[in-house]
Amino acid sequence: MPEPKRILIIGAGLAGASAAAALRENGFDGAVTVLGAEAHPPYELPPLSKKILLGEADEPDWVRDAGFWREHDVDLRSGTSASRIELGSKAVLDARGERHEYDRLLLATGSHPRTLPVPGVDLPGVYTLRTLDDALALRSAFSGSPRVVVIGTGWIGTEAAAAARHHGADVTMADLLPGPLWALGPEISRVFADLHTEHGVRWKLGSGIERVTGGPGGVTGVRLADGTELPADVVLVAVGAAPRVGLAHAAGLELSDEGGVAVDAALRTSAPDVYAAGDIAAQFHPRYGRRVRVEHWANAKNQGTHVAANLAGGHEQYTRRPYFFTDQYDLGCEYRGLADPGSDELVVRGDLAKREFTAFWLREGRVMAAMNVNMWDDGDALQALVDGDAQVTPQQLREGDLASLG
Repeated sequence: MPEPKRILIIGAGLAGASAAAALRENGFDGAVTVLGAEAHPPYELPPLSKKILLGEADEPDWVRDAGFWREHDVDLRSGTSASRIELGSKAVLDARGERHEYDRLLLATGSHPRTLPVPGVDLPGVYTLRTLDDALALRSAFSGSPRVVVIGTGWIGTEAAAAARHHGADVTMADLLPGPLWALGPEISRVFADLHTEHGVRWKLGSGIERVTGGPGGVTGVRLADGTELPADVVLVAVGAAPRVGLAHAAGLELSDEGGVAVDAALRTSAPDVYAAGDIAAQFHPRYGRRVRVEHWANAKNQGTHVAANLAGGHEQYTRRPYFFTDQYDLGCEYRGLADPGSDELVVRGDLAKREFTAFWLREGRVMAAMNVNMWDDGDALQALVDGDAQVTPQQLREGDLASLG
């Protein structure tokens, strides 16, 4: 198969922009075009719910500096959405009607915030958090000590709650689940629940949302299914994200039961010369022997960088394990791997109460995931344990030299 001369990327988020940058940095000298719906240059998402929402910065971390795209002859079309993919003719139409032909195509369309199918979610004062503009608007809304209700207790919800308390807001978190970050299991959930409670967050858990109340002047509260009324001046809906697969579906690409676009280990879709990376990529992961779709920063960055070589003619499998991090108040943590807390064995090294510990999830004597909380000396050892599939015992993890176990 001849080497490509025209590579087209749909999506100017971290995955798409990282791929474009890596193409040039790896020496690809053909045409590189990136279609991005947002008006802003490509940026990374983690600062939105962290330093920008806290007021520590007004700009995100840009994927590359302002001059990079021009200097490296990347045709970055900010504010340009793709409207249709024509697989047969190998072309993409954008929303302005312009036609873009390609030899290889990368889909990196990312995710959009899920909403709630209840009345009132379109009222003024109801927010989601996904873009730079979202973060700046929400930060402004947090000023003046408003009453804030955060619907959803996952990573975005808990980080936003911490930021709202930093600004002096009165914060209540509401969720049908019994605790924050419940996907990590009840023991770890309790750590984060206690952390937020100590910082003044109130909880209303175990009940669904019936409606958001208010009128043309703005939101006034949240009514729960159990009849509770939570007064609110600001409501953040943080109930997860959904992959943007509309273009792929309309083009006839294979989608995955796990959500997202089905890709093989090398990030190739079901269509020749079409790849997917980042949030939308449901990859057959060679380390797990099944499809995995990950919506975190490191996955978008690393898959984007990796797929660039394959777009240029390579066939390398993507084998990295998932990674993410969070910062909330005085707690920082990193998570490596992919566990099932419902069935994997939890092993804790350190002190949960002091919030200085490493949590391991074991399956048949192998470390599926490791999460270090306010402990920063063992990162390489933890990565080796997650990557190495070594047989270990709970006692070794609690008391042994971690560097010698991987």
